[in-house]
Amino acid sequence: MITLPLWLEPVERLIDAGGIVLVVLAFVAVLVFTMAIERFWFYRLSWRPARKRLVHRWAARSDHHSWSARTLRYVWAQALMARLRRPLPWLKLLVALCPLLGLLGTVTGMISVFDSLSVNDTGQARAMADGVARATLPTLTGMAIAVVGLLFISRLEHVIRREDQRLHDRLAQALENRTLEKQDA
Repeated sequence: MITLPLWLEPVERLIDAGGIVLVVLAFVAVLVFTMAIERFWFYRLSWRPARKRLVHRWAARSDHHSWSARTLRYVWAQALMARLRRPLPWLKLLVALCPLLGLLGTVTGMISVFDSLSVNDTGQARAMADGVARATLPTLTGMAIAVVGLLFISRLEHVIRREDQRLHDRLAQALENRTLEKQDA
């Protein structure tokens, strides 16, 4: 028997509990939660200064009312919003993948349960119940990761909509403040 290093024992327990699919689900969960933490830090540390720079850059322009100026404002705003939206498609893909991976784990687990029952040729209800419980663990895990991921996606989409509105409001307010400064001078 192969002796695994101490740091691999949790992986071995995962494989024993629900198969290799649980390890894949654990990897997907780490990716989803890493993206969530990254978006939190991006919003806290990078988004607000970038939005402030864009507002100052817009206010510093001399032309605000021509078609090209409004188009430029739109392009700048969309480019900045794209930075906030960047991981959203990947998050949606990973969250949609979780229940499917869980189902794959359940199907492969049930195949191994039925295979072991056919080899043993005994009707041990306890062994079968134990095998079914192990087989359904990946589905439970996949659904749990998907639910938490959906909550995060919903929150991120809410933040994106709110920040898009705030950005346009601040750009308009900067223009208004600049117009008032010119009138006072």
